[in-house]
Amino acid sequence: MARTKEFDGKWALVTGASAGIGAALARELAGRGAKLVLTARRRERLAALAAELAAQGTETRVVVADLNDPEAPQQIYEATEGTGLAVDVLVNNAGLGQYGAFHSSPVEQELSQVRVNCEAMVRLSRLFVSRMVERRQGWVLVVASTASFQPLPYFATYAASKVFDRYFALGLAAEVARYGVKVTALCPGPTESEFFAVSRAEVFKARGVQPVEDVARRAVTALAGGRRLIVPNASGTLLSLIVRFLPTGLITFFVEKGARPRSTPH
Repeated sequence: MARTKEFDGKWALVTGASAGIGAALARELAGRGAKLVLTARRRERLAALAAELAAQGTETRVVVADLNDPEAPQQIYEATEGTGLAVDVLVNNAGLGQYGAFHSSPVEQELSQVRVNCEAMVRLSRLFVSRMVERRQGWVLVVASTASFQPLPYFATYAASKVFDRYFALGLAAEVARYGVKVTALCPGPTESEFFAVSRAEVFKARGVQPVEDVARRAVTALAGGRRLIVPNASGTLLSLIVRFLPTGLITFFVEKGARPRSTPH
């Protein structure tokens, strides 16, 4: 793993760092010389990752926070910038997904996806990007998804939230480029992580998943290089191109047929 000079000695804040893509991104950044602020809900997982990175010589801090709480972004900010720790790399990775029929899913699960995937991401970005602009340097990685390239029946809220994430990142990237701040939207496809179990969508794992370390490596390389969008696998890149030329109605018709839960009436 090459030490990327852009991140050497910089503090990187990774949300959702307790597992999956977040943990892999933290390890990748640490391997490239960054110091890590790890934040998520699960203290034990964060402590274990912090100990692992510290054993390899990486300076780490842990901030336990639940981004379902509207106050959490401010708490994370106060624990970092508020104490004089300058965050130069913000990784907005924390996210939720839920597979199933929207009309029968608990509304709180749907709203949680909006709060964490969208609202918390905006709040964190607003807090930390303003400081990056002042310092005329910074990097922001927003983890979106290949789900952001088309509507997804039975993942309706999740896919819509990831469209928000991708468009937000691309728009912000154009705004802050003149201040030396780089913003990258990461759009991974199915990735080796807890996502499938947590979202109850394990049936989709049969279609193949990308190793999480590969996603993290490609993402951090793209962030260092100032790329505004990275789709880290060939199938996702092909998908993002194909859907531009197909009617949305046709896409959703076939996705609905293929993704329909077995318990959903015909």
